[in-house]
Amino acid sequence: MPEAAPVKRIIVAISGASGAVYGVRLLQMLRGLPGVQTHLTVSEAGWLNLQQELDMARADVEALADVSYPVHNVGAAIASGSFQCDGMVIAPCSMRTLAAVALGLSDNLITRAADVMLKERRRLILMVRETPLNLAHLRNMTSVTEMGGLIYPPVPGFYHRPQTIDEMVGHSVSRVVDLLGLPQPHAPRWAGLTPISNCHPDR
Repeated sequence: MPEAAPVKRIIVAISGASGAVYGVRLLQMLRGLPGVQTHLTVSEAGWLNLQQELDMARADVEALADVSYPVHNVGAAIASGSFQCDGMVIAPCSMRTLAAVALGLSDNLITRAADVMLKERRRLILMVRETPLNLAHLRNMTSVTEMGGLIYPPVPGFYHRPQTIDEMVGHSVSRVVDLLGLPQPHAPRWAGLTPISNCHPDR
């Protein structure tokens, strides 16, 4: 009998920044991929935003993940480097969570799991959500980048001509799934500029 394909474990964390839809869409997208197992943790402010922005109850969000953990359970499996994991995404990532990751505070399960990803040299993606940015935000992003993390603000692209907010969210989350190295057979891909008949390159 052929060996079963190894399961890819992805941690999804939802913190208290606006944009809870990014975390939910990521869970939905990962759920549709074969061989992917999701592990979820949500901050207290994250739960408030899920209810405020999406009218989603805790049970509905947790049902999208394979495993979920309370944010204060720092003894959970994902808090250890011995837990084999292929990547972690904080979507969205608040500036408070960014700062805690940058300083290695590990004061809850989100920041502890993120610290584990950095120390084990595994893929960590922070979908930071704030504007405008002050110097502390920028320095914290630099620190996380220098430690090997990826800063991915969900800035929408328009070259694919999105018609709805849903399409803009989906495009940003698809790029995150790309960064996790997971296959997406139906993700839109850039195929080059569309020729414009009346274009004058010399002007």
